[in-house]
Amino acid sequence: MTVIEQIYHAVNAVEVNTIGSIYKLILSMMLGAVVGYERKLKGQWAGVRTFSLISMGATLAMLLSIYVPQEYMGLKNGDPGRIAAQVITGIGFLGAGAIIQMKGSVRGLTTAAGIWMVAIIGMAVGLGMYWLSVVASALILFILVQLERIERYVSRGAESRIIRIRIGEILHDISDYKKVLHRHNIKLSNFYVDYDFENCETRLNLVVLVRESTNYIELFSQFEPLHPTKSITLANQLSI
Repeated sequence: MTVIEQIYHAVNAVEVNTIGSIYKLILSMMLGAVVGYERKLKGQWAGVRTFSLISMGATLAMLLSIYVPQEYMGLKNGDPGRIAAQVITGIGFLGAGAIIQMKGSVRGLTTAAGIWMVAIIGMAVGLGMYWLSVVASALILFILVQLERIERYVSRGAESRIIRIRIGEILHDISDYKKVLHRHNIKLSNFYVDYDFENCETRLNLVVLVRESTNYIELFSQFEPLHPTKSITLANQLSI
């Protein structure tokens, strides 16, 4: 048997061995890195290193789950799925950490779902389901890249933004602002009001869905004379 054949059999062996384990760790690292690279391009905090470590950790947990009953058959309750099952629970904490909840917005859900999916892919690699892992990674990239383009096409470039207005009076009606938004074909998703009675100020946060071609200068110039305006700020939902 040649060296290549020995490596091939070691990689595809059901039993846990050194060569096969190294191959699985490298493959899971690469698959996790590919998905993490796409997330990093979108400006997410979880990037190549995070996704690679998650995928490799899940693979290693799966290998340990197989190795324990394989080497210690005399132990009671030698369940191959016991360690791997904890990965699903543990990865939920990482996913929760990826979700950033703000006033009127939730960000990081896609990244959290990606983290969970990459962990499952890592477990699949640990079981030797190589082609399934590769196909699953390709489908993740299709969802993150192509389906996002389809979503943008359907919504025609709509983006969620926050318009923050500081008004020098206590505001009780925002119908004037709604009319201006309607004239610019901007959809008002929600709004939040903060009253400062001591300084007689109102802080109005308008959560809107705008197009990429929106003329903000013209929009803000129409907002300014409606009420005693002190400042107008445009922000994304992360910075509210």
